[in-house]
Amino acid sequence: METAALVAPVTALEFLQDAFLLTGEGPLLKAYSLQPRRKACTSLSVLQHFRIHGIRPRNQEAVAAWSSAAGAHGKNELEPNFYDLAVFGGKVVRLVRLHVNLQDGDYLQLEILGALMELQDWALDVRWLSGDKNSLLCVAVAHNSVLLLDVVTGNSLVQRSCLEGCLLYSALLLVHDSWADTMLVGGTVFNQLILWKPGGGNENKAPVERRLKGHSGVIFSISYLQEKGLLASASDDRSVRVWGVGVLGGPGGKCGDLNPACLRVLYGHQARVFSVCLSPGKVFSAGEDGACLVWDWAGGGKVVRTLKGHRAGGVRALAVSEVTGDEDRWVATGGADGGVRLWRVKESEERKIEEAVTEKLTDLRFPGQSMPKVVCIAGEENVCWSQSKFVVCTDQGIVYQYSSGQWEKIWQGSSEFQSYCVMETISISTSESTATVHLCAVGNLSGSIHVLPISHPQCGIHLTGGSGKIHSLIWQKREESVCLLASGADGFVYRWCIEVKLKENSLVLDVKPLPSFLLPPCAKRWLTAAVCLHPRSQEVLWVCGDRRGSLLLFQEGRKLLQKKGDDAEPDDVLLTDTKDQANGSDVDQVNTVGQRENKHAHNIKLEPVSCLFGVHGKQGVTSICEYQGLLYSTGRDGCVRVFRVQPTPLGGLEENRKTEKNKGQLQLEVLRVQRACKGMEWLERILILQPETSEKEEDDGFKDKSEYHCKAKPNITEKQEDVKEEIEEENIRREEEKLKNKAKEARFVIVGFHAVHFVVWDPVRQERLLAVPCGGGHRSWGLWPSHKLVWPGYGALVFIKQGTVLTSQPPGEEPNWTGKAGMTGGWGLREGIHGRGIGCVCRLGSIGGAGNDPEIEGIEVERKKWHWEIVVTGGEDTSLSILAIHPNSGSIKVLSVITDHISSVRTVTAVTSPEGRSENPPQSISALLMSAGGRAQMQCYRLLISWDRQSLVPLCQVIQVASHRLDDQWERRRNRHKMVKMDPETRYMSVVVVDEKMDCILLALGCSDGAVRLFSISEVKHQIALLWESFYHQRCVLSVATCSLKDGRGNRHKLLFSAATDGKIAVWNLTEASSSADASSEAPAPPIPCFSIAAHQSGVNSLAVWTEKLEQQEGSCLVTVASGGDDGQLTVSMISVQFPEEGKISEPPVSLNPQQPSNQLELHLHTQSCISLAHAAPLTALKFLSPGLVVSTSSDQRVCLWRVCSAGVSHKGTLCSHVADAAGLAVWEGRITEEEDGDEKGKARSKRVESKQENAVWRVKESLAEIEKDGETDRKFHKDKEIVDEAKSEEPVEAVSETGNPACKTSNEIEHERAGEYRNRAETDGVCKTEMELNTGKGLKVCQSRKKREKTGWVLVCGQGFQLLRVRNGEEKS
Repeated sequence: METAALVAPVTALEFLQDAFLLTGEGPLLKAYSLQPRRKACTSLSVLQHFRIHGIRPRNQEAVAAWSSAAGAHGKNELEPNFYDLAVFGGKVVRLVRLHVNLQDGDYLQLEILGALMELQDWALDVRWLSGDKNSLLCVAVAHNSVLLLDVVTGNSLVQRSCLEGCLLYSALLLVHDSWADTMLVGGTVFNQLILWKPGGGNENKAPVERRLKGHSGVIFSISYLQEKGLLASASDDRSVRVWGVGVLGGPGGKCGDLNPACLRVLYGHQARVFSVCLSPGKVFSAGEDGACLVWDWAGGGKVVRTLKGHRAGGVRALAVSEVTGDEDRWVATGGADGGVRLWRVKESEERKIEEAVTEKLTDLRFPGQSMPKVVCIAGEENVCWSQSKFVVCTDQGIVYQYSSGQWEKIWQGSSEFQSYCVMETISISTSESTATVHLCAVGNLSGSIHVLPISHPQCGIHLTGGSGKIHSLIWQKREESVCLLASGADGFVYRWCIEVKLKENSLVLDVKPLPSFLLPPCAKRWLTAAVCLHPRSQEVLWVCGDRRGSLLLFQEGRKLLQKKGDDAEPDDVLLTDTKDQANGSDVDQVNTVGQRENKHAHNIKLEPVSCLFGVHGKQGVTSICEYQGLLYSTGRDGCVRVFRVQPTPLGGLEENRKTEKNKGQLQLEVLRVQRACKGMEWLERILILQPETSEKEEDDGFKDKSEYHCKAKPNITEKQEDVKEEIEEENIRREEEKLKNKAKEARFVIVGFHAVHFVVWDPVRQERLLAVPCGGGHRSWGLWPSHKLVWPGYGALVFIKQGTVLTSQPPGEEPNWTGKAGMTGGWGLREGIHGRGIGCVCRLGSIGGAGNDPEIEGIEVERKKWHWEIVVTGGEDTSLSILAIHPNSGSIKVLSVITDHISSVRTVTAVTSPEGRSENPPQSISALLMSAGGRAQMQCYRLLISWDRQSLVPLCQVIQVASHRLDDQWERRRNRHKMVKMDPETRYMSVVVVDEKMDCILLALGCSDGAVRLFSISEVKHQIALLWESFYHQRCVLSVATCSLKDGRGNRHKLLFSAATDGKIAVWNLTEASSSADASSEAPAPPIPCFSIAAHQSGVNSLAVWTEKLEQQEGSCLVTVASGGDDGQLTVSMISVQFPEEGKISEPPVSLNPQQPSNQLELHLHTQSCISLAHAAPLTALKFLSPGLVVSTSSDQRVCLWRVCSAGVSHKGTLCSHVADAAGLAVWEGRITEEEDGDEKGKARSKRVESKQENAVWRVKESLAEIEKDGETDRKFHKDKEIVDEAKSEEPVEAVSETGNPACKTSNEIEHERAGEYRNRAETDGVCKTEMELNTGKGLKVCQSRKKREKTGWVLVCGQGFQLLRVRNGEEKS
């Protein structure tokens, strides 16, 4: 087995100036190029089974040389450069060389220089001696000791300990030219910092020179700034302390001040602080709360910036680059979610950036005597915050404008506008010029509406919207005009189309009335939100939301509107301005349109063609917006609904034909519901998060494509006409695909009120992006930037509180957020998956297609076939992630994140149907996904996954089908007062699909309350129904599995296997239950298990079932049940199932419950075998990879292959996984195509040394097991066995060879070379030839015939991260 993809917590980060970033993910070392584009370039596994905890470059001259040569393109005389790295983690250290091509910074290559240097203690810090020419390393270890290592021989030259022999949690080595100048700063288990000199004195143990006390928790990280003589420490007590210690180390090994003082104690993190970095004037700290805080310790110790971007689990690594010439620095964070995020920070801007939670508010000092009621932002889309204008309407009907720090009264209404008014603003461009005009509309109790340009209030007009109260005003932009919607009395919504014209230095408003909307009858009958859609058809669609919480769809034809517009043209009036009084207010001499408008247009009432009544509850809809074909609505029920407009199904059309009112062929369909955080019920709107790939497009301007242009130019000039035709065909094809494919849901943030704060909430990362203490809801507010649908990563709020107009940011100060360096989430070099443990995984299938390389646009290259594996993971962070994994490159794309669960997701399953069955792999997948977990919650989704030929990655649309909770089900039961309420802490432990029907799907779930429950899911009815439950086990049911049997007459039989904490496996015959199950019928009586097996001494965590027919016995089959338990035992039970003969009633077996009627099946335990110590820890997951081949994993971080046959269970091999706390497992079989096989050969040039050794050990061990089993004694295999024995000594999981050196253990290089040579010979001859040499003596021709199409197995292990393993064909065969 070999690793194809890995996601693990990022535990080490290191910048090489501003050119490259090195990361440590598990044992994997990765190099990212930061210039000219941010991208991953190369990776290498360097530490076998240890996590990388630190990366130390030897010198920086190589990077400086590359940076100076990066600007000089075309200098071919420059030679590639390199620099050496010391990589450490656990008890090992290794040297790695990074090769850099000076002509192209994108070309990087990692090379292992020597053998793995094994220590006898945990390495905490490693440093190069700067003045040494013999490659010496100083290593600080956990037992307060320091080693001097010779990296050439791997031997320890000097070992020195401290007199205080305590354990260290962290250490910092300060080295100079020699060993005598070295200084160690260690953080002890006694919450102290101690300073001592390993090279000082003549004693065996060095004394403590300085001792710093103050922390109340252990110290995780230490940083030293030599320029200022400052030391910073991060602790378990959630604090960061800055110490003035003076000069440490350097020539002579100075010990600093005699009495170091604590200068600052910085409290701001909500959890433990893991990392700290010092810069001049700033402190960077990162911790378990997932935030990286930037402190201005010199200016009062305040947080000047908060960097957040990881999903959960905290930040495990932090790196800050040096300041370059343009005063910029990189800040990188690595999270427990496996993500790497990057920020660009200007040194001069750090002081100006505020934190996410704004506690300081600015009073704009409203001057009017009346009370401000409504506030709106009236500013252009691209205007900065300091130039924004605010418009306020008071209870006396007076409109004020705030601009450049001054208030100005621009309009005063008549007495009709006093005591009540509603106001909305919008920006529009004039038809004759590009000037932008801000319009303001004010409505009153008598149905009057006044519309005025803010810059020319004297040009205002009056409109009439009925005779009653104007409940709401809504502006909506159209192609070259704006539309005003006014909700009047009796459910009428009056509409006008308004166009602004410039005539003789004056503004003229051209108004055309439109047909009114009539809302459905309800108590609160007025609009609260609306959006206009312009599909390709000759009609206009309006999607509206009302105060009752309903979503409405209105449809109007363009031809009808044009006709009405022509008819209304003689009656339309171009209103001219009238002069104001001296005080600047209007005189009611303005021409009124209400008396002269086209009454015929308003008399036509449009009723909704589709209505989702009350979907947002009784508190109403607050906003509706459209983005890339999907609609998003928010309400005061705490939910965001993603929906779309689609044609009505045929059944719906038949029903609609019964009524003449609803003849529309369109309807609204809710796809998914997204809840905000707990307690955030009052939602106002959503803002779209721009994809991070847009940053890539921005940086394309920096990319030098001259080389590509020169190569592509001859082809373009020769085939220019052909290229044009291909481009036209490609554009047509893309347009057709856009119409056929479902729209892709966008990432968004939620804006609303949470308690007393106005909050911008990220539902994916579960964090606040902005919080303003405004006092809660029931107030008027405006968010800047105002007219944008996207969230740029920054914002400012203006609102009214107790008659005062307040802002979260002083209008005179410009927040320094305009650049992308201020983005909240930074740039993602690698996407995070789950911040906490992954408990379950399910594979949906493969998807792919053909396309050109997206890295080289506009160049004629060979079309490649792209292949992605689609998997779904559920974690302890209560989220589901739909992932696309590219097996050949190891890249991972997060397609969608679902956060509907309120507790951890324990189990997940899916029913998948590829839509393009003729294609391999298919270009689309449709899957019904079921997930379950804590709080007895179950969710069901329809996933539509399609292939995007433009970006060459899959796209995913999530449609919510149904949800279910047991406590909700209990509330609907009759006579529930006579029952004991279900425990709300019941957890679903395992789920399996029992049967798939045309109208429903049957699911069986194992529950923590001891029940086995059968559910029915109807996608058409959007319903999950509980059919029956049985408390047979009386203990927590940990796992369930199922199998389908088919007898000789074609009858199918369904068997369910359930296992509990008592170690017993129960077998249920669900043939009759599945055939009679119906969600609409009465619940059937729960069956009783027909068979029981005692398999383990403790809980059974996983079950795997396989069936096969018995050739010797007709009418029977053999069911193999593999189980793994808490006792670490693997048990394989083979059950013989006898089908009854036709017309014969079989007698029940002895183990059958006497109360259970004859079940037509006879079950007997055929054989049972077990491996008592299959794993050194509880066996957590078990799957059948192929007939007779079982894969198991455990929290001991081992993945094992087992061969199961009638003779018993045999061990095939073990591979140490890099995933801690393994809990989930997914396996499948696939094939490697010729092109993928070629990619593998290309990757083999830089294969990992450990991978080669592990594969050699794996394959030879496997072959020897078979040879010994078959009794072969060929001389060739004795030689192979010797190689295996030598290679086995190199595996730390089995044995470690010790040397005479008490401080260091070094691996035998000769044994490394032998194992490597053997593996290289096997790879050179091909996989099939390796099988021939190790297993049989067959010729090479048979192997070559299978070489191009090689069958492989895939194993995906999940826990604290996940790892995708490739199992070659030779490893699957016996």
